[in-house]
Amino acid sequence: MFLKPEEVTNIIKKELEKYKTRLRTESIGTVIQVGDAIARIYGLDDVMMGELVQFSDSVMGMVLNLEEDNVGVVIFGTDNPDRDIKEGDIVKRTGKIVQMPVGESLVGRVVNALGKPIDGKGPLEAKKLRPIEFPAPNVVQRQPVKEPLQTGIKAIDAMTPIGRGQRELIIGDRQTGKTAIALDTIINQKGKDVYCIYCAVGQKLSSVVAVNETLKKYGAMEYTTIVSASSRASASLQYLAPYSACAIAEELMYAGKHVLVIYDDLSKHAQAYRQLSLLLRRPPGREAYPGDIFYLHSRLLERAAKLNDALGAGSITAIPIVETQAGDISSYIPTNVISITDGQIYLESDLFYAGVRPAVNVGLSVSRVGGKAQCKAMRVVASKLRLDLAQYRELVTFTQFGTDLDKTTRAQLTRGERMVEILKQVQFEPLDISKQVISIYTGIKGYLDDLPINVIKKFETELLKFAQKNYSAVYEEILTEGTLSDKLQLALDNLIIEFKKSFTVGP
Repeated sequence: MFLKPEEVTNIIKKELEKYKTRLRTESIGTVIQVGDAIARIYGLDDVMMGELVQFSDSVMGMVLNLEEDNVGVVIFGTDNPDRDIKEGDIVKRTGKIVQMPVGESLVGRVVNALGKPIDGKGPLEAKKLRPIEFPAPNVVQRQPVKEPLQTGIKAIDAMTPIGRGQRELIIGDRQTGKTAIALDTIINQKGKDVYCIYCAVGQKLSSVVAVNETLKKYGAMEYTTIVSASSRASASLQYLAPYSACAIAEELMYAGKHVLVIYDDLSKHAQAYRQLSLLLRRPPGREAYPGDIFYLHSRLLERAAKLNDALGAGSITAIPIVETQAGDISSYIPTNVISITDGQIYLESDLFYAGVRPAVNVGLSVSRVGGKAQCKAMRVVASKLRLDLAQYRELVTFTQFGTDLDKTTRAQLTRGERMVEILKQVQFEPLDISKQVISIYTGIKGYLDDLPINVIKKFETELLKFAQKNYSAVYEEILTEGTLSDKLQLALDNLIIEFKKSFTVGP
């Protein structure tokens, strides 16, 4: 085949005419210092706060400090995330902020703070991403907390009830049963159309595995997601984890669903943020925490809400956990979180070691909105319970001096002892509202006063079985109606009197 030079020239000219130049600009910077999962970058003049940046080898980081001549970036990763980054490496802007895969495909899975599965069940099927930082619903978008969220724990549902959309803090020393209450609450949501998210921050890997196994055992992983940033993970992932968990919850809330989020625990979250802040050379404040430590938790917990009907009436109920040192609830992080939340459940180590479990301190525990969300039946039976228990604790202190007691004081002590006994509960055995109402009603009406203290638990267990079997109509009415009419109270009196006649104190 013979080609003429003119034809070749014409073809080349036509192709050149069609060609359009495409300019692609990239904002890039250079690593000038790296160490302890923190990098300082020179040259990213137009980068935004909280933006994702990309290092070589697809390592990602987030901008957390904007300074005059450089940018402070936290590097993401589990073990030594800055290991492959060297001084002089190129860093690129992405124009995105940190996003989390969301949707119902995460239910039943264990993921890390970046949304990567760590349970060995293969990749996620999530089709949607959501920013981990998001503005909290404003006043107009919310409605008052008015629906109960039952924990299944008598001491809490009776005296410090929690409503959907509430933020209730669990606070106490280490090993006082904080996580146990959170797990009981998750287990109690079975069949109640509530999605649960357990966020473990700075926990031992063995603890996270134990939580996963417990929830599997009781069938709770069917509606639960675990977000884990264990003590092995870098401080940057521990800092991200609660926001990632909240992003998963928000996607479900805006779809009109109800979500329960447990943050276990925020004191370790604050410590991770303190570590990052000090490495970024931010000025330290009280207890070496940075000045914005309050905002760290307020912008997280304010995202818990009960949305109005126009937005689907979904809700996020937040239960943060904070660990205290030697029962000091007046230290920095506990007081911060107490002021953000709508109440707290204070667990006391002295009560825990005395065998009162859950070890809820009645005097220091409070729910600021839960009374409105409490079912009427429980409100009737528990109205005087808090006061009676507080008076009992005072009397116990007073009687230690060995003074002679009058008949009224002795009766009050007897009643108090039995109420403390009836409020004790075995772990992983949450009770429905009917069982709780029957148990507490039996105590406050004095049906236990003449029984020895060591048979109270046996009496309660057998009474609840008897009620379910022989008085199923009464049991179901409390469960479905949630009220305690005079007629129903009479039926409960008959139930207890009939059972008591057949109850034997012996083994």
